[in-house]
Amino acid sequence: MPKLLTAAVCLAASTSLAGTDTGAEIVLDNARVRVFKASTRLALVDHPAAVVVVLEDGATRKAGDAYWSGSAAPVPSAGQDMGSFLMVEPKGPASQRGAVSSPTSATPPPVFIGMSFNPIFDNERVRVLRARMDVGAREGVHTHGSDVVVVHLSGGDIEDTAEGQTKVNHWKHGDVEFEARGSSHSARNLGAAVDVVLVALKP
Repeated sequence: MPKLLTAAVCLAASTSLAGTDTGAEIVLDNARVRVFKASTRLALVDHPAAVVVVLEDGATRKAGDAYWSGSAAPVPSAGQDMGSFLMVEPKGPASQRGAVSSPTSATPPPVFIGMSFNPIFDNERVRVLRARMDVGAREGVHTHGSDVVVVHLSGGDIEDTAEGQTKVNHWKHGDVEFEARGSSHSARNLGAAVDVVLVALKP
């Protein structure tokens, strides 16, 4: 009888833990932001102050969509397929200082050639844009006015030059990179068009 009781307790505990497992995997974590990859609606409940970037078409969202997890948008029910998505969760208190100055604005300066920037949404924590580097696009040397999380939707080959060093990055669908406020670099697209979501963190 004691063995049966112990087995029942263990089963109940494992069921309870499984029910609270959000399946969220940390893919980037630093002093300014934490980024999770997930595919279950429970992850949204646990992270009510994050940018959600959809990586795959699902029942209610399309790949490339981005929205604030705490917005009034309906959370899919347990039976609905969400596909995989990333959650970009800013750290620290909400900013009281309004908009940030950043090269990733809706009207980019001339240093960006063959690139487009389209705003998705803006709140007290972040400004989110969809950006595209066309074939042969170039970014002249520029300095980031805010910390920026780049979520790669298409992947691609981008040559990046910073501090006198040039390297070629081979990004894949769903990859994430962090560009720190005050960092300077130039870049050139070496292959097909590259689509990303940019999450600019407000101070």
